[in-house]
Amino acid sequence: MPQLTIKKVDLVNSDDSIIKAYSDFSNQALAEKLPDDPPVALEETKASVQNMPSIVSPHYWMVWNEDETALIARGVLAIIDTEENKHIAQFKLEVAPDYRRQGLGKKLLAHIAQIAEEHNRRLLITDTNGRIPAGGLFMEHIGGQKGIEAHVNQLVITDLDQTLVQAWLTRAPERAKGIEIGFWDGPYPEAEMEHVVELHKIMNQQPMGNLEVEEFNWSAEQLRQMEQQLFGAGRHRWTCYARETATGKLAGYTQIIISPSRPNIIEQGDTGVFPEFRNHGIGRWLKAAMLQKILSDWPQAEFVRTGNADANAPMLKINRELGFKPYYSQIVWQLELDKVFAYLNA
Repeated sequence: MPQLTIKKVDLVNSDDSIIKAYSDFSNQALAEKLPDDPPVALEETKASVQNMPSIVSPHYWMVWNEDETALIARGVLAIIDTEENKHIAQFKLEVAPDYRRQGLGKKLLAHIAQIAEEHNRRLLITDTNGRIPAGGLFMEHIGGQKGIEAHVNQLVITDLDQTLVQAWLTRAPERAKGIEIGFWDGPYPEAEMEHVVELHKIMNQQPMGNLEVEEFNWSAEQLRQMEQQLFGAGRHRWTCYARETATGKLAGYTQIIISPSRPNIIEQGDTGVFPEFRNHGIGRWLKAAMLQKILSDWPQAEFVRTGNADANAPMLKINRELGFKPYYSQIVWQLELDKVFAYLNA
C-alpha cells in the first residue's frame, strides 16, 4: 500500500474545494449503499456542515489518493455536549472499496479514539449498512457489540392502499374522542415550544436494544439549533400532531423531512404517542393524515422511507399494513473505548 496521509480538517471553515471533495466522497458512498438514489447537491451538504448545532463538536479526518485528487477514506467523530450521555461519542468510518483491507480503517480509528479519550468518552457508537458487509465485519473484528438491529422500510407511493388510509381517517375521531389533528409546516411555533419539548420525550420510549444510552431531554434552544441545520440546508419538515382538546396537551406526533436534492424521497422521521393516549388508534390517525397530506401537497413523492428497530412491533405492524417493505438492514453498534485501544495495540 502506498504511503497515504491522514489529514485532520476543520470542515466548517474549509474552502469550497475541500467541502466539494467531502461531498463527492459522500455521494460515492451513497451510490454504493443506494445506487438508485440521486446524489446530494453540494450546496445542501455545505449548508448542513456550516449550520452544525453548537452542542455538537465535529472532528473530521480525510485520506486522499496518491496524487491527492480525490478522497478515498474519511473518519468523523461527533461529541454532543448535553447533560445526558456524557460517556458516549458517535463516529463514522468509510473507506472506498478499492482501498479496503489495507489498514486505513484502523489508522482512522486511532485518531478517533484519541479525541474520544481526550473528551472522557468511554463508549463509541456507529451504524453499518447491510448492503456493505465490510462494515459489520470490521465492527465484529474490533469487538463491537450489536446495540440495535433494524431495517429501513420503504413504501412505494403507487402501491399505497388509499382506501385503507381513508378508512383510518374516518374511524379515528370515533376511537380517539376528544383528540384533534393539526399540522406545523416548517419551524415549531414559538408559542408551542414548551409542549414541543415534552413531545420529544416520547422518543425516549422507543426500543434501544442493548445500547447503553440514557434518555435525552432536549431543550427548546437545542431543538432550535437542530432546526437551523435542517432548514439552513434547504430541507422541508412537516409535523402532524395530535392534541387533547380539553387540556391542550399534545398526545403524539409524526414528522417527515424532504431534501431538495431528492424531492421524490420522503424521509419518515419520529412517530410516537404518549402511553396514556395509546390503544385509541392515534398512531394510525397520525400516519394516515400525513400520507394524505403527501398525496395532496407533494405530488413529486414516489417513496416514503422509515427506519424501524426490528423489535418495534407496534410501529412495524402499522407500517406493514400501509405497505412498507424492508429496503435494507442496519445495525447500530456500541464499542467500548478500552476495546478499541486493545485492538489498536494488539
